[in-house]
Amino acid sequence: MSRILAGLSLLMVSSLAAQPPLSKVLPEGQTTGDPRLSRLKTLNDDFPFHPPQTLEAWQQRREELRRQLLVALGLWPLPEKTPLNPVIHGRMDRDEYTVEKVFFASLPGHYVSGNLYRPKNATGKRPGVLCPHGHWANGRFYDAGEANAKKQIEIGAEKRMDGARYPLQARCAMLARMGCVVFHYDMVGVADSQQFGHTAGFTAENDERLKVETELWQQNFMGLQTWNSIRALDFLLSLDDVDPQRIGVTGASGGGTQTFILCALDDRPTVAFPAVMVSTSMQGGCICENASYLRIGTGNVEIAGLFAPKPLGMTAANDWTREMETKGLPELKSLYRLYDAEDAVMAKYYPFEHNYNQVSRELMYNWFNKHLRLGFPEPIEEKPFQPIPPRELSVYDAEHPRPKDATGAEGVRRWFREQAEKSLAAVAPADAGALSRFRDVVGTALRVMVGPPPGRDDVQVATQFESIETDKAVVHRMILGVKGGGERVPLIWISPKGSAEPRGVVVWLDPRGKASLFEGDQLAPVAKTLIAQNFALLAPDVLGVGEQSPVKRAIDKRFVGYTLGYNRPILAEQVRDVMAVATFARQKHPSNKVHFVGWGDSGSVVLLARAALGEGFGRCAVEVADPWWRTVRDTQDPRLLPGALRYGGMPAFAALCAPSELLVIAEDSQEWKRWTVSAYEVSGAPKNWSQRPGPISPEELLAWLAR
Repeated sequence: MSRILAGLSLLMVSSLAAQPPLSKVLPEGQTTGDPRLSRLKTLNDDFPFHPPQTLEAWQQRREELRRQLLVALGLWPLPEKTPLNPVIHGRMDRDEYTVEKVFFASLPGHYVSGNLYRPKNATGKRPGVLCPHGHWANGRFYDAGEANAKKQIEIGAEKRMDGARYPLQARCAMLARMGCVVFHYDMVGVADSQQFGHTAGFTAENDERLKVETELWQQNFMGLQTWNSIRALDFLLSLDDVDPQRIGVTGASGGGTQTFILCALDDRPTVAFPAVMVSTSMQGGCICENASYLRIGTGNVEIAGLFAPKPLGMTAANDWTREMETKGLPELKSLYRLYDAEDAVMAKYYPFEHNYNQVSRELMYNWFNKHLRLGFPEPIEEKPFQPIPPRELSVYDAEHPRPKDATGAEGVRRWFREQAEKSLAAVAPADAGALSRFRDVVGTALRVMVGPPPGRDDVQVATQFESIETDKAVVHRMILGVKGGGERVPLIWISPKGSAEPRGVVVWLDPRGKASLFEGDQLAPVAKTLIAQNFALLAPDVLGVGEQSPVKRAIDKRFVGYTLGYNRPILAEQVRDVMAVATFARQKHPSNKVHFVGWGDSGSVVLLARAALGEGFGRCAVEVADPWWRTVRDTQDPRLLPGALRYGGMPAFAALCAPSELLVIAEDSQEWKRWTVSAYEVSGAPKNWSQRPGPISPEELLAWLAR
């Protein structure tokens, strides 16, 4: 062991007199410098995009990121597409187009409403365009008012009163005149969509425990709105006069977010134009634009880039998007060059406040004209049109009332939960094929929650302090560094004295951290027992424990996604620390000699880490006091892990450990049999799984580990 440590490039601290107590790594008054201990990332930070160097690397990244988005939105796997049962009525005639009223069920009891603009006298299949509206007052019914309209004309943003006062209608009317079938639909809680409010979302009741529940089931408002956009596209493509090979999507602000999110996840759109939303700055300030895990390691520019190599046009304004032409667009150009399609991405800045005004709309018309092959001579200018009074656009009336089965937030939550349970049941590990699908579904979700394990060479000793000898062991004290995120993990490595090659190494986790292996300046009995049996021990202080506390963070009380959409939960960070320690251990020992022990609440951390690490490691013994997060009652609880229940809780995650040896100390339930026992049986290693109720003594656990 001493030869291994001497061979490392280390910062040595040699003053024995300055050494802290044996259970500590840092000298008094020093910290690890771990960035996770201080400021959290927010939606207002910088989100640069670093395009990969090769198309192969991007294609791998693209698949990973799409899965991350789906998990974050609660749409992994996608729910069942139930009948839309659309109602189309109230046709209104204009000179070159018609406007109709539409509502349909995106899921049972939840209705999407909007207006359908169709060109008159058009023949054959026509291009289809989806128009999500964004955060304009009253959404689809938006009226800028006469005074504001005049101001927009004065500054050159608009040219006429019709478009200046009704810019959302103007966009749809002009696209219809250009031969497109346009569906302009409501965001949830806006205009005719009044089953529950837009800013309250799934937790309109403002119940803290309900907020926890929706997070554990990965239910969020942005997921619902994205699902509505997917179903709106289903509706548009169901129309006989729409060409499925020519589909555009365009919206501004929150509608811009829906544009690039839909186009990132759904392969059917062929051209996109998100206005005043894609940038490396502010990422979206509404609950309909945020979700836990959504932008960890990514941002709107890269998400928009998932549409490559299809035509992507954008506008920027005198808002957070103002630098898009110099920060964001060049990187997207580099990405599109990998496809030899650099000209298929474009962004243009206009010096007006946040908008989708006429100059921006006309840029979009010309973009769609080219890429939807509409055939109009360019440049295209917006024509005057006859606005429809907002009240006449409303889809519900005496003859077409809101359906009686329309449900509020509770019904929508119930449906998404039923869909989650149904999708998980469909991949229950009953045979080898099902086990493979189970690992794909649950394993993918877990990797999004906690991140992938670090690469073999991504974990290094950042600082090495002087080793200390006891009667039977050598205590090595160090700080591990992890490439990429700057994490620092205080670690004590206890190795048997005089042993050339330990029998194995045990990654040891306890709620007290590495201090649990010491009594004063002596090894604790459990440490002595393992050392006597020729095991080495690795004991870290994970984030929030021991020398990695206190953690200065708080979950945004308005909505969890404002915090955990940009920062991993504390529990996930602790899991990552354990994976880093295991990776470090694997640099020195064969994987099958790297074992794990987790006590108390730390047992869940170890089990999640072991599940995320995959096959090849040694034995794992853990206590799991709360397999279904029942004792997590508020969003500030560091044990909160969004999505945990959606994917089966601890029994399902434990199933990912098969066929490696696993002992779980937890309450008995059918869920262990349903997921974990089945996975071990299908893996051909039923004897490698053990579950028993607690408590268990250290002697019993160590006997199982060392047998």
